[in-house]
Amino acid sequence: MEQHRATLAEIARAAGVSIPTVSKVLNGRPDVAPGTRQKVQTLLDERGYTTRRTARPTPRAGLIEVVLRDLGNPWAMQIIDGVEDLAYRAGFGVIVSAVHGRHRTRPDRRWTEQLAARRCDGVLLVLSDISSSQRSQLDELGIPVVIIDPVGQPPADIPSVGATNWAGGLTAAEHLIGLGHHRVAVIGGPPTMPCSRARVDGYRAAMHAAGHRIPTGYLRTGDFTAPSGYRETNALLDLSQPPTAIFACADEMAWGAYEALYERGLRVPDDLSVVGFDDLDAARWAVPPLTTVRQPLTEMAGMATRMLLSLVNGEELGSHRLELATPLVVRHSTRELT
Repeated sequence: MEQHRATLAEIARAAGVSIPTVSKVLNGRPDVAPGTRQKVQTLLDERGYTTRRTARPTPRAGLIEVVLRDLGNPWAMQIIDGVEDLAYRAGFGVIVSAVHGRHRTRPDRRWTEQLAARRCDGVLLVLSDISSSQRSQLDELGIPVVIIDPVGQPPADIPSVGATNWAGGLTAAEHLIGLGHHRVAVIGGPPTMPCSRARVDGYRAAMHAAGHRIPTGYLRTGDFTAPSGYRETNALLDLSQPPTAIFACADEMAWGAYEALYERGLRVPDDLSVVGFDDLDAARWAVPPLTTVRQPLTEMAGMATRMLLSLVNGEELGSHRLELATPLVVRHSTRELT
């Protein structure tokens, strides 16, 4: 049986240090405390760790790669803006790649080979993840990873930056309830995505706290796109007792709701109030301007980039898990029920 080959992550855990610190020892960097260097080197020797990078260190390329699930989504540009600005000021270029396939959450097997060929210094994963074998390959290459808006629970040693999705869903529903609505429906995203489940759970909590029953058919499932918002809004309007308000768990789905209402001769917010989630740039220019929960995408990207640059420079992080607040932005798509 082939002997298990130690990874950088395993060495780092055993030594009680970060992966970049192990990488610095491998590359002979001087900015490691002597005691730490000795502990790491002993573990490397004991476990027979060898890598091509140890024999011939590869010079830094000055590149960060951003991996997105969907390059066509409006929030992708807000993420890229947040990364590019900080990376540029730090002297790094940015490469953008996509996970190919609408329902995929991780890059294919060729990606790590291409990443190594590009000699990227770090990776930002946006709404995507990597397999254990890909993680091991990145460990071997000494390439740190930070996740933005993780699709699941990331490994304990991979830093991540997310948003308070549950609190955002709660705030959206509480806003509508406070305006007198008790027939409030929700259009969630894919139930396999934790951010979507959290937003819907926040809505449920607000409805329960207010003593409002959620009627059959009021919990709808979309996919964060306008067509799904259009489809599910039509389904809600066809109910024998349609809602007076809709919480769409993405701005794009809210715009789909707008279209469905417009086609039926209904007006927002006179006939039905609508709340979105994201606060994309176009939300303020919708007609009427969309009340929405702000997901601080640019700030999330900036924070993740700072964390990644720290790891690239071999620095320790103060925290591996960050969640940024999701405040409600009230515009003109909601009104008090009379």
